[in-house]
Amino acid sequence: MTSEAQKRANEKWKAANKEKQKIYRYRSQAKKFINEFATKEDLEDLEEMIKIRYEKMNDTK
Repeated sequence: MTSEAQKRANEKWKAANKEKQKIYRYRSQAKKFINEFATKEDLEDLEEMIKIRYEKMNDTK
């Protein structure tokens, strides 16, 4: 059972951290897809996307 003070604190954090929540949600969905649903082809596609993303990140340094 959650106290009223804890509920208020949770709501305050959620209101102040909407972007973090979005990132946490996307990360969680990506992990679930990879671990439970992805085929070998999906993983190969993701691997290529990750490689491209790393390259873009290194280019901006």
